[in-house]
This record gives sequence, C-alpha cells and structure tokens, in this order.
Amino acid sequence: MVRILSLLILLPFLASGSSIKKQLVKKDLPFAEQQVQRMIDVMEESGKILSPRTTKDGKIRYTSFQDWTSGFFPGSLWYLYKLTGKEEWKKEAEKYTEALDKIQYLTWHHDIGFMIQCSYGNGLRFADKEAYKPVIVQAAKSLSTRFRPGAGIIQSWNVTGGWQAKRGWTCPVIIDNMMNLELLFEATALSGDSSFYKIAVSHADQTLKYHFRPDNSSYHVVDYDPETGKVLHRHTAQGYAHESAWARGQAWALYGYTVCYRYTKNKAYLEQAEKIAAYLFSHPRMPEDLVPYWDFDAPNIPNEPRDASAAAIIASALYELNDYSKNNYRKTADRIMESLSSPAYTAKPGENGNFILMHSVGSIPHGSEIDEPLVYADYYFLEAMKRRTK
Repeated sequence: MVRILSLLILLPFLASGSSIKKQLVKKDLPFAEQQVQRMIDVMEESGKILSPRTTKDGKIRYTSFQDWTSGFFPGSLWYLYKLTGKEEWKKEAEKYTEALDKIQYLTWHHDIGFMIQCSYGNGLRFADKEAYKPVIVQAAKSLSTRFRPGAGIIQSWNVTGGWQAKRGWTCPVIIDNMMNLELLFEATALSGDSSFYKIAVSHADQTLKYHFRPDNSSYHVVDYDPETGKVLHRHTAQGYAHESAWARGQAWALYGYTVCYRYTKNKAYLEQAEKIAAYLFSHPRMPEDLVPYWDFDAPNIPNEPRDASAAAIIASALYELNDYSKNNYRKTADRIMESLSSPAYTAKPGENGNFILMHSVGSIPHGSEIDEPLVYADYYFLEAMKRRTK
C-alpha cells in the first residue's frame, strides 16, 4: 500500500496553478462555451427544448426527459455559469433545468438523483434558487420509494420488462446507484427529515459490504433478495464479464464514496475511496495518459476503445477526494485533465455533434454509444474544470 500511495504522490505535475488558469481562460473554457452555444443554436432551430445525449452516425441523438442522462446538459450550463459568471448561461441553465420539473415525481427507476441533483441541485448551489428546494425534496421522496428495507438498499432497475427482465434478477443494484445518494443527503439538509440520510447511509453500507472484490474493484450489478438481503447474483450489464472491472463502474464507486464521506465524515467511506483510487492507478492496464479502456479486463487491450467519460468522472472525484485525504490526488487529476484537454480527446470546433469530448463508451455489450461523445462526459469534464481552478 505504501508503494502505491507513493506512486500517486510522485506522479509528475504537468502544469503550475498559474498555467492551469491561463490555459482555462485562453483555450478550454472558451472552446466549451462555443461548443455548447452551437448545440443550443441547433436545438433552438427546432423550436423545442431538447435533451442531448450522444451522436449516432455523425448526427446528434436526443433523448426523453425521463432518460437517466437528462440532467447533465442543464448541469453543464450551470457549470458554464459558475465558471464564467455570465448571466446568459444562467438563463439557459434555468430554462433547461425547469423543463425537467415533472421528473421530481419519477419513481420507476433510480437515476432521479442524477437527473435532479445535476440540474436543480446545481441551480440551488450556484444561483441560490430557493424555488428549487421543494423539487429536490420531492425527488428524494420519489427515490425513497425504491428503498427495500429488508435488504437495506435502493433498487436500481425494475425487472418486469425490457432487457432487465431477461437476466433472472430479483432486486438488482448497480454501482452507479452510489451517485444518487447525494440527492438524499441534500434533501435531509434542506428539509430536516433524517429518513433520506438514513436510507443513503444504509445503501452505502450495504454496497460497501457486497459490491467489492478483495482487490477493491467493483462488480457492476449485485442482485439481492429484497426481503432478506441475501445476495443472489454478482453480474455485469455494461462490462466485459461478470468478474471484470468495468471502467465507468469503478469511476462511479470512487465518486460515490467520496461524496458519502463529504456528508457523513465516516472514515470507512474515505478509506474505500482511497482504496479504489489505489486500485485504479496501480493497475497494469491503466494507460499512460490515464484515460482508461472501457473495461480493465477487455480482451484486446491495447486495441480496445477508451472511455473519456470514466476519465472525467475519476478526475472530478479526485479533486474532491484530495480535499479530504492525506494523499495527493490533485496531481493525478491534473494529468487526466491534461489528457482530456488535448487534441486526442477534445473535439474540433463545430464537430463531434458539438459535444466537448470525444471517445466515450456507453455500453459495448448492448452495442450502444461505442466511441461516441456522451453528455455526461462533458458534464464531469466541466465539473472537474471548476474543481481544478478553485
């Protein structure tokens, strides 16, 4: 462990604080603004408020507001507002956020946390939008309907239809679900209702017990008996194999336990985040530029797609983790951001469907969004940009 932590600390720092800000002002932020404005201009021509998700065959693909990704574009607009202070970005952020108003009542899947916290949550944090508070609390109530007390977890997908019904699962929980706990913690802070906090802690504790392997890599799906909490299956849905380490799943785990430590100060959560980071950056198949392959156990490395979305999530998480840990994670996060800001991953102006980052992976097992831009890659890139410059 000492050797691993020393490796993290000794990773070369590629830019000083002043040069980081100079690059941000001259290159990264203006480019992000231009791409997002082009995207808005295209959507405005339709006369509709749309939800961009990715591209397919070179054309932008929009999705339903009930899709799990619908909060990321409004969230990106909030980060542009926070990064620039420009009122025009605030107005756009408000418009695209408030288009999600009905989502606060969604109960049929778990990702309402992503959807509301990235949009309404950021609006409350960055613009003190008092009217957003009841939306956040109601969304937490909706998410809480998916809590299964017998197992102590929040059920992810329903298993009565779609491809999920074909997997033999009873009560599946995916590691991604750690990202929805922030909504519950925030709802307790806003309402004083401790039930949200207790549900979040229960879910985090059960995930800590059952989702991780001895090497601190994470399974994607753990299927429970909802009455007894017995683990029925440990599977994957988006990774290469049940026993493989799907890259974005590791990123969700790192980010999720860092957030849990922020709200609880439970050292077990901090230690888990540190262990996940150690796993990632001591892995022999982590590329030199720190943008991981879509799965650490994919069979054709180095001829496998990279996942810029996983890299952006990891970078953002590391900046926060650095605030809590005795280890130096900032240098590693800076290295990731240098890679993502390079021509290898940053699109050319007006290309890539006007998304910022190229080369992400949605789900190879589903044949979906392979080596395409993804709206959440851009969101976490902008979030990491903000955290990098604080």
